[in-house]
Amino acid sequence: MTLPETPPYRVFLVDDHAVFRSGVRAELGREADMEVVGEANGVAEAVSGINATAPHVVLLDVHMPDGGGVAVLRGIESGPVCLALSVSDAAEDVIAVIRAGARGYVTKSISGVELADGVRRVAGGDAVFSPRLAGFVLDSFTGRSNVPEPQLDPELDSLTPRELEVLRLLARGYTYREIAEELVISVKTVETHASNVLRKTQQSNRNALTRWAHRRRID
Repeated sequence: MTLPETPPYRVFLVDDHAVFRSGVRAELGREADMEVVGEANGVAEAVSGINATAPHVVLLDVHMPDGGGVAVLRGIESGPVCLALSVSDAAEDVIAVIRAGARGYVTKSISGVELADGVRRVAGGDAVFSPRLAGFVLDSFTGRSNVPEPQLDPELDSLTPRELEVLRLLARGYTYREIAEELVISVKTVETHASNVLRKTQQSNRNALTRWAHRRRID
């Protein structure tokens, strides 16, 4: 991603906490060269929103109920630069999102001015990290890290963003009709997505699927 020829920098916010998104939007709104073009609270909404608005930079939460930052990185089209913005400073979280394609990782203790500077820097091609987090990445790529490779979950990774959203609502106890109303799709389409989810996760029925989802903290 190269710098836009003229301001503002187009930014998309992804975080499952509305209050935090509002705070970030307010902080960036004070910057003359920043424009928040969209926001999302989950993976499917983030992927569709990012692909539709074509931001320069995505500020991306790492942990969300329906898959988190890595799932968003895998689902979006090439173009925007992603900067992880998380409460976690765990080495495994930093390494996982960088390996998935994020350009940097900062913690939520960052100030508004520092965050805006981070947006400008990643848009210009720099890698941006909160203090000490860059060391995790360097150690990982030089083979000196004690952090294990992130475990793969082939069944979960095989689901599309829409299937993940249907899975999350199923796990919350929604009926097919309620899911259809929530996602503004037909009941028939929900049934198709649910059938695909059962097949891909190798679960025999909805009760088994719900237990499977809860074990992975998808709710």
